[in-house]
Amino acid sequence: MATGASTSLKRIAIGSDHAGFDLKSHLITLLESLGYRVEDYGTHSTEATDYPHICASVARAVRDAKADVGIVLGGSGQGEQIAANKVRGVRAALCNDVWLAEMARSHNDANVLSMGGRVVSFELSEHIVKKFLETPFEGGRHARRVGQLGEIEAEESARKES
Repeated sequence: MATGASTSLKRIAIGSDHAGFDLKSHLITLLESLGYRVEDYGTHSTEATDYPHICASVARAVRDAKADVGIVLGGSGQGEQIAANKVRGVRAALCNDVWLAEMARSHNDANVLSMGGRVVSFELSEHIVKKFLETPFEGGRHARRVGQLGEIEAEESARKES
């Protein structure tokens, strides 16, 4: 486990498309060196592939408590974030800078981090990931808002089923 981490996050699900593959490979090495257990949901090469099913698999691992948090990577990270957010209970945040990673965790209790391999450098991505993993959720007024997000999600799920 990373020194100084304020939560008990130990298991990380990670996935990318071809555009995020190199960044994913770099981050897996980093995370494992910090003591995290990392489950790689693909892709396993730079050969062109679609990201939605990969990101959904990462998000489902978080939802099903097979991972404490998830990381999804693509060219921009935008589509990957959208795909992960389709899974009920997931709060994926696109964080291509350190401040956004801190806010995503502390204010939104984000449980999936999304980044763009064509946007962030390896060095910057390391800072973003560490900030995301080390930042606790503040609760308080933010808990009320996160609860409201869950209520909207439940309303939309019920609407879809009727």
